[in-house]
Amino acid sequence: MTTTVSPEATPVPPEAAVGTATGTATSTSDSTAAALVEIRCPEGDWLPVCTPEDLTPGRGVAALLPDGSQAALFADRAGRPYAIDNRDPFTGAQVLSRGLTGSVDGRPFVASPLLKQRFDLESGDCLDDPSVSVPVYGVRVRSNH
Repeated sequence: MTTTVSPEATPVPPEAAVGTATGTATSTSDSTAAALVEIRCPEGDWLPVCTPEDLTPGRGVAALLPDGSQAALFADRAGRPYAIDNRDPFTGAQVLSRGLTGSVDGRPFVASPLLKQRFDLESGDCLDDPSVSVPVYGVRVRSNH
């Protein structure tokens, strides 16, 4: 069973490699995990990154994508995952996964740990400067069954 939380869900090809996650999540060594959080890469393939249990609400995880770019992966208190580009467009640093999360007017966001600009986790729009945004990645939770 696949639960899609972002548009354009497609099956993961068997040859897909597991992403490299860094940050506050811990990897699980149990190969029988019930579900995987997957990010849709810029090339269109789905990349398994971690289990839902590896994501702690309010904390981010950085994932290295096959093209060398990075995604910042988050989960809200309800467990819904989000993924945006990890690069802070104001400084160029790969730090958004280390930002503080919150919500304003029902919009989930992450605030950059450097200059504190807030980025909407659903759209990638900067809430503090409408002329700036970051790429958003599709995310889904896929059952291993």
